[in-house]
Amino acid sequence: MYYRIRIQGHLDPSWQDRFGGLHIEQQETGTTLLSGVLTDQSALYGVLLQLIRLGLVLLSLETSQAEGA
Repeated sequence: MYYRIRIQGHLDPSWQDRFGGLHIEQQETGTTLLSGVLTDQSALYGVLLQLIRLGLVLLSLETSQAEGA
């Protein structure tokens, strides 16, 4: 499953390994977009748990079967 997770604030791309290999892209709007494929729901829960532990604000979570869909 392909995921697009938007969070408040800018997250440094060096954190990519902590988020299941999701691509980290800083947006001009002051948000960060995490995107990519996660193997299953437990991988998604792991990413969400990292967000919670870091005190980051989740703005949106989108899923699709393929990138760009």
